[in-house]
Amino acid sequence: MSAAPKPAFATTFDGARLPILALPQGELLTLNVHEVPNVRSTLGPGTSVQLLRLDPEAGRWVVMVTMAPGAEVPIHYHTGTAEVYTLQGRWIYKEYPDQPQIAGSYLFEPGGSVHTLTVPEDNPEDTVMLVMVTGANVNFSEDGSFHSVVDAVSLQYLLAKFAREQAVELRYIGSSAAGFTEMEQTCERS
Repeated sequence: MSAAPKPAFATTFDGARLPILALPQGELLTLNVHEVPNVRSTLGPGTSVQLLRLDPEAGRWVVMVTMAPGAEVPIHYHTGTAEVYTLQGRWIYKEYPDQPQIAGSYLFEPGGSVHTLTVPEDNPEDTVMLVMVTGANVNFSEDGSFHSVVDAVSLQYLLAKFAREQAVELRYIGSSAAGFTEMEQTCERS
């Protein structure tokens, strides 16, 4: 990760000074999803995650999720907003079977949404989604009892653990002084 940027004046292309509104950006923070490893996750069998951005301080996380036909994420409650863009395949919320999400669908979910994500078993391909979440997913078991919480902090811990177990190196865009973060440096204990 590069040194923390210090406040400085930004300038236009012609050299005119702009007021100091934020820390300067010294580089574009770009990831190529073809270079970000898929980490098998505990969301359920047939589910893997590519971590793109993680901001535990603001409670925001951006992941690319790949789910095999028949895979499911248990019923969960969103404490904040979620946005899902479906890149490939199709999926539904069991609670809204008449509103399938297909490639090209963009879904916005306000905080307080409750649902069970499932990929139909008859899907001819994996389903791939870009998921942007603020807050946490509070997960429940089939009987309605509390199961777990997934938020930016737990996701950071879990993905570091799974990456070590699967011998892959994670690289993602972090928080604070924006920059890339290497998982080995941020989560040394399991």
